[in-house]
Amino acid sequence: MEPGRLEELYDWLRIPSISTGGGEAKDLQDAAEFAAEIVRRAGGEAELVTIDGGNPLVIGELRANSENAPTVIIYGHYDVQGPGPLDAWQSAPFEPEVRGERLYARGAADDKGNFFPLLAAACDLFQSGELAVNVRVVIEGEEEAGGESVAAWVKADQRGADCAIVFDSAMEDAETPAITIGLRGCVSTMITVTAQPRDLHSGLYGGSVQNALHVLQRVLAPLLPDGEGNLREELRAGVEPPSAAELESWQQLRPGQEMLDEVGATPLSENSGPDFRRRNGAEPSFEVNWIEGGAARTVVPAEARAFVTLRLAPGQDPGAIEAELERLLRSEVPAGVSIEIESHTATPSLFAADLPAIEIARKAIDHASGMNTALIRSGGSIPVVADFAAAGIPVIVSGFGLADDEIHAPNESFTVTNLDLGERCARELLLALAALPTD
Repeated sequence: MEPGRLEELYDWLRIPSISTGGGEAKDLQDAAEFAAEIVRRAGGEAELVTIDGGNPLVIGELRANSENAPTVIIYGHYDVQGPGPLDAWQSAPFEPEVRGERLYARGAADDKGNFFPLLAAACDLFQSGELAVNVRVVIEGEEEAGGESVAAWVKADQRGADCAIVFDSAMEDAETPAITIGLRGCVSTMITVTAQPRDLHSGLYGGSVQNALHVLQRVLAPLLPDGEGNLREELRAGVEPPSAAELESWQQLRPGQEMLDEVGATPLSENSGPDFRRRNGAEPSFEVNWIEGGAARTVVPAEARAFVTLRLAPGQDPGAIEAELERLLRSEVPAGVSIEIESHTATPSLFAADLPAIEIARKAIDHASGMNTALIRSGGSIPVVADFAAAGIPVIVSGFGLADDEIHAPNESFTVTNLDLGERCARELLLALAALPTD
């Protein structure tokens, strides 16, 4: 990547565009305007669009050098998670620093550093007169906080596209690029249990009154997976089993146990490694992410809260599963205790491996990287992918992150050589998509 482009990325990373709480609206605005200006300097068009008071979207366009060219949306997000404990960082989270083979900064992998090579390749091809597809640029600022603005934009958009490219994913390993054809959806839920008007002395009232933490534990316990990680059948409704072709292809990928070992994970069961691909791509999972309640003193807590995520497998209906989850939660609440449930949903997605866009992308990335590109499913969720799918737009989900990028954690980083790899692959991909069939 050219030095000037690297400096642009460093400047973008310096903007603390936090969308998850603790950030500033001006920083989100500045990060959006910075990305729009990159498109404008290349000679393209870009504007900021705000929907219902949300964080601004960057909507831009770089037109092809020929008529009747296919139209491709490139998507990324400029918002980031908060830095967490600053003393856990070896360098300031919003002051990019290269140490060894890695670029360290919040957003270096998710998603500024991962997406930037795609944006740079599109702009450079446009400037040189080589751009053979119409590129619509869509960069959002709420991916880490629900993505409601971009969902509304996609739903209202009348132009559409012949495909979309999302660089917000990872390689299978350092020697194997990947295209993610399946993503899980999600029901993310905040639960608040209120048992008493205020905390009460545990000696004077304990054993006679409802304890909010006890109620919360009772509410959550029936939802927990069994010893093999399997969920109750009500939460598995609609699961679409992987095809025989997918099952066969997974045998060519690296063992799941290796993926667990590289992050130092403690397996749930002895089958977690051998069954990793199915568990984390084709099955739902339920996790308690966070619990809060009580105090470091002898009280019966009046209130307790938890945040939980139910990842949905392809084929599942988020609305139906959300309703079933709420029913199960409320069924365990004792009389006189109140429970408040607030959920956000994301729809799972699955694309056929033989779609023209996927086949073209696989060959292009193979050619640019000199490696063999794997087709995988991801256990994570990218809500906009399902939004594009609902609009009839096939999506190429790729990217050049690695398992040790520490996404969302202190010392997030991105391999410097993967910036170059991402740019090469993005350039080849944008050129190859000129062959994409158009409606």
